[in-house]
Amino acid sequence: MNVKFLNPFVEAAFEVLQSEAGCTMTRAELRLEKEPYVSDDVTVIISLIGRVEGNVFYSMSADTALRLASRMLGENLDEFDMLAQSGIAELGNVITGKASVKLSQAGFAATISPPTLMQGQGATISTLDYPRLVVPLKGDCGPLVIHLALREGADRTFNPAHNPVAPTHIQ
Repeated sequence: MNVKFLNPFVEAAFEVLQSEAGCTMTRAELRLEKEPYVSDDVTVIISLIGRVEGNVFYSMSADTALRLASRMLGENLDEFDMLAQSGIAELGNVITGKASVKLSQAGFAATISPPTLMQGQGATISTLDYPRLVVPLKGDCGPLVIHLALREGADRTFNPAHNPVAPTHIQ
C-alpha cells in the first residue's frame, strides 16, 4: 500500500471527529496486516475506486459508537438505534469524503461508495490481495481503528457495470 494514502485519512479523521463529536484523538502505532479483518462491534465499510482503490473499515466497540453518536447528536443515547447507526455511518462517510478530497489534491482522485454499517463481532472480511494498514486512534470518545486496504488504481470513475469495486469476501 502506498503510504501517501495514510495521512489524508488520519488528518480527515482528526478534523471530523473534533468538529462533529468534539473528540480529541491521538494516533497509536501503525501496523500492516495481511490476514482477514475480524469485525468489532460496529464497522463502517466504504469502498474507493479511481486513482485509489480498495476498502476502508472504521472499527469500534459498541460503547465508542454510542458515545460518538451521542456527542454528534448532542444528547445522551442509551441504545444504538437507527438514528445512532445513521450517525456513525455518516461519520465514516464524512471522514472518507474529506480524505478523498485530500487525496485528489495530491493527484489521487477517487470516488467513494455509500457507507455500509455492519454490527456484531467476529465476522471475517478478506480483502484478498489488499494488505491493510491498521491505524489505531485513541481519544476521549474511545478507541477507533481505521483499516486501509488501498492501492493505486487506474484513473477511472465508478461504473458498476464496468468497474467493480475492490474484491471483498465476508464470512
